[in-house]
Amino acid sequence: METINGYVGHIIYRNESNGYTVLELVTDGEELTCVGMFRGVDEGESLEVQGSFTEHALYGRQFKAEAFRVTQMEDTVSVERYLGSGAVKGVGAVLASRIVKRFGTDTLRIMEQEPERLAEVRGISERIAREIGVQMEEKKDLRDAMLFLQKYGISGALATKVYDTYGMGLYGVLRENPYKLAEDINGVGFKRADEIAFRTGIHIDSEYRVRSGLFYTLQSAAGEGHSYLPEEKLLERAAKLLGVPEETLEGQLENLAMEQKVICRREAENKLVYASAFYHAEMNCARMLIDLNRALETEENASPAEEKQQLKRIRELEKQQNIELDELQRQAVMQSIRHGVLILSGGPGTGKTTTIRTMIRYFEQEGMDILLAAPTGRAAKRMSEATGYEARTIHRLLELNGGISDDNSGRSAKFEKNADNPLEADVVIVDEMSMVDLFLLQSLLKAILHGTRLILMGDMDQLPSVGPGQVLHDLIESRAFPTVVLKKIFRQAGESDIVVNAHRINEGKSISLDNKSRDFFFLERNDVNVIYKHIVQLVQDMLPHYVQASPMEIQVLTPMKKGSLGVEALNRILQRYLNPPAPDKKEYKIGQDDLFRVGDKVMQIKNNYQLEWEVVSKYNIAVDRGTGIFNGDMGIIREIDEFDSSMTVEFDENRRVTYPFAGLEELELAYAVTIHKSQGSEYPAVVIPVLSGPRLLFNRNLLYTAVTRAKNCVTILGSSRTLQEMIDNTGENCRYTSLDRRIAEMMEVLK
Repeated sequence: METINGYVGHIIYRNESNGYTVLELVTDGEELTCVGMFRGVDEGESLEVQGSFTEHALYGRQFKAEAFRVTQMEDTVSVERYLGSGAVKGVGAVLASRIVKRFGTDTLRIMEQEPERLAEVRGISERIAREIGVQMEEKKDLRDAMLFLQKYGISGALATKVYDTYGMGLYGVLRENPYKLAEDINGVGFKRADEIAFRTGIHIDSEYRVRSGLFYTLQSAAGEGHSYLPEEKLLERAAKLLGVPEETLEGQLENLAMEQKVICRREAENKLVYASAFYHAEMNCARMLIDLNRALETEENASPAEEKQQLKRIRELEKQQNIELDELQRQAVMQSIRHGVLILSGGPGTGKTTTIRTMIRYFEQEGMDILLAAPTGRAAKRMSEATGYEARTIHRLLELNGGISDDNSGRSAKFEKNADNPLEADVVIVDEMSMVDLFLLQSLLKAILHGTRLILMGDMDQLPSVGPGQVLHDLIESRAFPTVVLKKIFRQAGESDIVVNAHRINEGKSISLDNKSRDFFFLERNDVNVIYKHIVQLVQDMLPHYVQASPMEIQVLTPMKKGSLGVEALNRILQRYLNPPAPDKKEYKIGQDDLFRVGDKVMQIKNNYQLEWEVVSKYNIAVDRGTGIFNGDMGIIREIDEFDSSMTVEFDENRRVTYPFAGLEELELAYAVTIHKSQGSEYPAVVIPVLSGPRLLFNRNLLYTAVTRAKNCVTILGSSRTLQEMIDNTGENCRYTSLDRRIAEMMEVLK
């Protein structure tokens, strides 16, 4: 690491949200471009900067800063230059000259420690003097805080968040309880707070540490889909994390319960521990669903004549659409008329879309307002195409405003549509319910008025949501709401081996691998390098012609993230062939091996409720704006601006987002994605490598989900033995959820 000294001649670019700055540092009479986190630094200031020289492809030699400090300006020329730069609001070049002429080399000390003396200078009133003093103090406080935080491994954007949260109170927080950072600041997890605590000398069995570790363990479990943990599991995991005996934890768990951060429930022989937000979410969802269903439940009061009339109208709709519903489909339509809540499930080719279309036509004839939604943009687009009715993402339906909930967890976004400003609809239909997590369901239900029909549609055999809960599964298990599971494969769908094999996989039956199919192929390949070669050939040359789609529309799906056939390895290979380097394609390198290139296919890998997007016309005029890009959203890199240190990605529905380079950790290449990440999407063709891997991942549920992502063609490469083992393996990760039990509990209370 090198150290250079100079003064800031010019600030070229600054991202105000995280402090990332490009500036010209004048050192030894020469201008040097410096890049790094320089929040609070102004033109004219003298700096000591630590970092290293890099060679930028476009802008040449740069100094990448890792740390810096503001140094004392040693001469009046430097001080006058700093003040005249506009760094201090209200002080221009003329006034700067007068101040320096009056106070000389003592100028900065006077401004920081005795600002009232500035009134001695012509043109500065006592009020202005005080205002300048406040500015100097604020700038000094911020810089001192950032330097202090650097000692604890916190720098740049995160240090800014800490300062913005606590102000000068941060010193007390770090000294007494650094674990508060994990509670209060998004981006500071328990492990980072634990490192800071270690440096400040906090003991391993400190009550702050134990409580924070317990709560962190509980929240981390949400990443595996759990809404609670059994007490013994929680204590076991937390003890391992903290390196303390389990008995040390029990008392602090009680303290967390007293603070209402967690809720403990006794069920049979088990004690269940919830983070409070999760427990209340399950209870809220249970209550709202029951209320919705009861508000419109007419089954007991419907007369035979009314039932006959409803059935007659359904058959008339069948004639109008030139279709014939089977008994279960008609039952589903009837149930949607009679109840406030209906759950409709079924695998591919079982007629879910036809059933929904009939419901829509029925409600249209009744003059009802209907809203359609799905968890992802791709799923919403498919729903629109299938029904001929506009569908939106749930987030857009609820009018996401970009804010985070009061608990600062990021689990629940702020929506404009809520209990105080509900959706204006008579019927709300939601597809791909297997993808909807507990908190998104809660937000949706809050926005639905009593008297609105809610129809929830999905495939209960798909993988559960990435977020906490298994909503569709628990709703069906509760047996509290009318549920229709479609099983019959219709003739047209039955002509597709994708549909037939998907159902055979789901039933645990072997599938034909003789390649006599038109849309389902298996290639026995047991060498990784050979699989690489065939994947490239399939995606680049063969499948685009076969399914009439571009290579970017063909999707490689793999069970794993790591390993030779994991997402990371496959993406590097596919990028090399599908989007090779070219003189006119800008690149941005991340770490040693990874880079983004203009034209790359990428995916957002975490929910970001604040990301702003816009849709622009061909004349580059914004025609639509909004916030929020979500886990699983796919796009293409359209621009890399090295001067602005940013990258522009175009997502589905032509939504363009500009990411600062500091925010690129939210993106990854998406030529290949995990099967989990493909939920809710449909592709013209999918390629699935299955050679070997952990039994926990290589299961029936995962294979079924992968196969059902394909619209026109499935190609599996690898081992037939592994494929059969996946079909035979019914093991899945057990999720600790209790929405079904909370519904049952609520219904008992309301009897």
